[in-house]
Amino acid sequence: MPTPIFKRILLKISGEALAADQGFGIDTKRIHEVAAELADVHQLGIQLAIVVGGGNFFRGVADQAKDMDRVSADHMGMLATVINSLALQDALEKQNVFTRVQTAIEMHQIAEPFIRRRAMRHLEKGRVVIFAGGTGNPYFSTDTAASLRAMEIKADAILKATKVDGIYDADPMKVKDAKKFAQLTYMDVLRQGLKVMDSTAISLCKDNNLPIIVFNLNHHGNIRRVVLGEKIGSLVSA
Repeated sequence: MPTPIFKRILLKISGEALAADQGFGIDTKRIHEVAAELADVHQLGIQLAIVVGGGNFFRGVADQAKDMDRVSADHMGMLATVINSLALQDALEKQNVFTRVQTAIEMHQIAEPFIRRRAMRHLEKGRVVIFAGGTGNPYFSTDTAASLRAMEIKADAILKATKVDGIYDADPMKVKDAKKFAQLTYMDVLRQGLKVMDSTAISLCKDNNLPIIVFNLNHHGNIRRVVLGEKIGSLVSA
């Protein structure tokens, strides 16, 4: 069996990735494809934690929330991440992967509250842990939640799965000759205002020297390639 270069990772998946081409909600076929890839990676012996966004249902800073109180809108976005997390848990368990969802906002009937030591124990026992509800606080994105949880569980790296194959100096979907970066420092990202993660998340990773690998989730097998050390996507480090 190939040897992974990481022992414990935190994978950040956008909510839009679960919606696939339909743009809203959860695409059943897509979520089972993602779960199958995650199960494959889990079989390598990696301790896997996941943060899922909620943009396929509701985003606190989206146009649909522009007339709402920001705190209320962000709370709605947090609940959207719980919906996605429960869906991903169900898909993973259909792959025979033991999974726990932990929420930053307590909702005992459907998930555990986030308790750091319990989360780490689940990972040590070979369970996948999905962190839902963001940080539990408004004004913080799920990118920031991913950075925070990664540091709390002492992850080796954050893997950010997106719809493009790395970090560019402009949106490659809109700008044909956008330049791709193979490697960047945290300060490069902050200085150039690159939209890989928000500045709070990047600053947290910088302060704790936590590497970020950005890659395309839509290419089958990419998660496995990253954890086995293949040079795909873009790396942000010191």
